Amino acid sequence: MPIDTVDIFGSDQVGIHLASVGGVLFHPPELPPLVVEMLATNLELELQPMTVGGSNLVGALVCGNSRGIAVADIATEGDIDVLTAFGDVVVMEGGVNTAGNLLVVNEQGAVASPSIPHEGLEILAEVLGVDVASTTVAGQDVVGSLAVANDQGVLLHPDVTPDEAMLIEDVLGVKPMVGTVSFGSPYVGAGVCASNTGAISGSQTTGPELNRIEDALGFL
Repeated sequence: MPIDTVDIFGSDQVGIHLASVGGVLFHPPELPPLVVEMLATNLELELQPMTVGGSNLVGALVCGNSRGIAVADIATEGDIDVLTAFGDVVVMEGGVNTAGNLLVVNEQGAVASPSIPHEGLEILAEVLGVDVASTTVAGQDVVGSLAVANDQGVLLHPDVTPDEAMLIEDVLGVKPMVGTVSFGSPYVGAGVCASNTGAISGSQTTGPELNRIEDALGFL
């Protein structure tokens, strides 16, 4: 099965802790060996343990693709050195620095929160090497918490509007679907980490939700 469930440090918000970026998974250090093995098996990515500014919430603070990576400005020089080995790096500053919460990125495009200023979008487009468009999801600006994408599909908050879904489909180049995680949570980006071959979700995620994730992200 290309999707499995696990909790990270007792939390089912696995998308906040794990960042799937191009061919690498950035994850907190000190994960139990069985969890690390599950991540490697399901996601089929190179595993790179790290914190960002000492925080284990790597998925909330890092986002990118095979060409570039955005990271929060709490990142240390050592953190940035780790990330630079996998692509160009842009440091997001000020009040809009939680890259993983504010961006949805694949190899075709990037969706950004309206809270990111226009000049920031231009820099992101250059570093990520893709077109970047700004939109809300379900009227909310933490788009990275409300959507999870790979190069085959994107799963969105159930209350996404038709206009939002159309823009997201156009920018990311994949068909959008809606769903929930962890027994009804609409914050699918916070609750799922996905690659092109598999996904990890929180342990409370139900069978129908797992099937929806599989369908939306092209695993079926």
